[in-house]
Amino acid sequence: MEVVFLGTTAAVPTAQRAHPGIALCYRDEVLLWDCGEGVQRQLISAKVNFMRISRVFITHLHGDHFLGLPGLLQTLGFSDRKAPLKIYGPEGIEELVERMLGLGVFELGYEVAVERLKPGMRVQGNGYEVVAFPVVHGIPAFGLAFRELKGRRFLREKAEALGIPPGPLYKRLQRGERVVFGGRVIEPEEVLGEQKKGFRVTYSGDTRPVEETVRHAGEALLIHDSTFGAEEAEKARSRLHSTCTEAAHIAKEAGARMLYLTHISPRYRDTGAMEAQAREVFPESHVAEDLLRVDLLSLRRERGWWR
Repeated sequence: MEVVFLGTTAAVPTAQRAHPGIALCYRDEVLLWDCGEGVQRQLISAKVNFMRISRVFITHLHGDHFLGLPGLLQTLGFSDRKAPLKIYGPEGIEELVERMLGLGVFELGYEVAVERLKPGMRVQGNGYEVVAFPVVHGIPAFGLAFRELKGRRFLREKAEALGIPPGPLYKRLQRGERVVFGGRVIEPEEVLGEQKKGFRVTYSGDTRPVEETVRHAGEALLIHDSTFGAEEAEKARSRLHSTCTEAAHIAKEAGARMLYLTHISPRYRDTGAMEAQAREVFPESHVAEDLLRVDLLSLRRERGWWR
């Protein structure tokens, strides 16, 4: 499980920062959150296999978050993709993709399925779900919460105490099935402990600080809009974005594991002060840089998170 920052700027690209895009690499699948201009080149630079992208989530329909889609769709076609691609986004996403597919003359050779996001919608995948939650940005906009779906802990010592031999009965109990052994029915609750937590990653998209983000960011690696430094609080309010310290307060209130600040205004060439401001509120704050990779499996091993 890796999070790869493909682009971290706000609105206008710079020599150091590309338009927004985040790749979640889970098992053999890649989820793409936002697809700004240049994202496909960033995928190549980051050595993320774009052919493994199964789902693309567009948080809102401002150009810096979706203008990379036409090029990505065409590149997948040129690469002889056959697997279907699913695209999710707010109201208007169906028409937007339809227009994109009519640009120029090229054939994809694969199916593109488009679905509109709704508040609270859960997109189920292989061992995970992505929950869409509404945020405040002046147009229909969503945050996204990835959750690895893990079962309950199997308490082998309790199964052994009941005399159950290792093998098929263990597997059935782990799946939550009751079994018959030794002349009696054994319920899975007798040998199962607490729910395993699994990886959690939450992305605010472009937004003002909202309670919905707090609700979905508990114990998560939180990626939050941080367009402005603390000194530009009024500008953040008027433009419906967040400051680095507002993002840090969200992380602290939610009980997030770690905070990555993204969507950085091009005015900030040096982000050291921004990171320092955030760390005064939430010590595990970091400014995201393009092509930064965050290995959640290593964090799980080193810090005991998401067990």
